[in-house]
Amino acid sequence: MVYFIGAGPGDVDLITVKGRDILSKADIVIYAGSLVSKEHMSFCKGNSKIYNSAEMTLEDVIEVMKNSSNEGKDIVRLHTGDPAIYGAIKEQMDELDKLNIDYKVIPGVSSFSAAASSIKKEFTLPSVTQTVILTRVEGRTPVPETEDLERLASIEASMAIFLSISMIDKVVEKLRRGYKRNVNIAVIERATWEDERVIIGTLDDIAEKVKEAGITKCAQILVGDFINCDYEKSLLYDKKFTHMFRQGVE
Repeated sequence: MVYFIGAGPGDVDLITVKGRDILSKADIVIYAGSLVSKEHMSFCKGNSKIYNSAEMTLEDVIEVMKNSSNEGKDIVRLHTGDPAIYGAIKEQMDELDKLNIDYKVIPGVSSFSAAASSIKKEFTLPSVTQTVILTRVEGRTPVPETEDLERLASIEASMAIFLSISMIDKVVEKLRRGYKRNVNIAVIERATWEDERVIIGTLDDIAEKVKEAGITKCAQILVGDFINCDYEKSLLYDKKFTHMFRQGVE
């Protein structure tokens, strides 16, 4: 069996209990060494074989999975954050399907939610927005034309922009054209790691602040009014709001 496990955003204790339990019993571990903390390896059993996928191609990864599966071994593919978000697991699962190798996916804490926790904010505020957009700007990996950042920004929902901090000028330019106004932005570098850094700004100054800080990778860009705004309180806890568990109070 192959297990695709989300290791979480950085802090090793943000892996799920289920994920760590499977990791601790795995015979083979292939982890994304460029992003996943090596401290996770301390939870592996002593005789497990560990591979760093930063040095491997897709074919290399599948070959290890194939050979190990044929030997009846349990394999963990340890991805950063949640593997369903920019995790490139679809191409791996497709190859395993061709080989008739069973696999499961164990979700993890994504860096976008970790980033929100770092700045102590809520993405979905009543009367502000009830939508969160997860996206990126085009780099070496293209983005569909219909998902251009300028077009998405025009919705004015809360946004979490992945894999784009090295192109901060481009991000700001597209956001400015989309929002057509100054808007709040937070940049969280290495959310939940010990060396985490947070920069709060607006479209007018965030690019300069990011450059002064020397942040060029491993950062979330959070955008939207939710970072600093007035909002309406949730009806869920309103004393006049009734539901199946609580009767309203006049």
